[in-house]
Amino acid sequence: MLSPLRETPIGVPKVSFRISGEEDMVRIDTHCPVHRRQPIPTNRLYRERLLFLGQNMDDEIANQIICIMMYLNGENRSKDIYLYINSPGGAVLAGISVYDMMQFVVPDVHTICVGLAASMGSFILTGGGITKRIALPHARVMIHQPASSFYEGQAGECLMEAEEILKLRDCITSIYARKTGKPLWVVSEDMERDVFMSAREARVYGIIDLVVMDTSPPRPIVSS
Repeated sequence: MLSPLRETPIGVPKVSFRISGEEDMVRIDTHCPVHRRQPIPTNRLYRERLLFLGQNMDDEIANQIICIMMYLNGENRSKDIYLYINSPGGAVLAGISVYDMMQFVVPDVHTICVGLAASMGSFILTGGGITKRIALPHARVMIHQPASSFYEGQAGECLMEAEEILKLRDCITSIYARKTGKPLWVVSEDMERDVFMSAREARVYGIIDLVVMDTSPPRPIVSS
């Protein structure tokens, strides 16, 4: 039987456990519920169904987000999931895998842009549930076409990768067009270059549905 000793700091995906009868603690990854020791996620943020993409998208972070979504989907299918995004982008296929999982799980996924959602970050942002894609007032959004990291090799290999990049571009463009309501040709032209948008411009474009405004009460004016 596993008994949790303490939680690690917020955002750290491992928890300390001591197995009954043993003196030493072990560190168990709480991101994926299919870990061989099958721990229950103890991070408070995950229990509240709050996920964060705050770095470049790569295979590791994509797998972690997918694992958490799968766990939360099985735990409670009636409660929404909230994904906060502050990311400059990253690997295309990793981003598409997260997008596909967002469409697969039963709970609606709220996407909230805090800071920057660029490249694959904006792609995941627009993949949230319709009416549930949000940005903070000073957030920035950027869209562009996928790029290749293949710089060396034989001509045939370069051509094959170019064909694959074009297929990915068509896939991403069609998803942007469907999610934003923009004509396909408009999105295709815009993705030819880096297009930066304010939160309000992203709402007009259709990438998000709502800009969260400051709701704090005004401070009283103190006269000297």
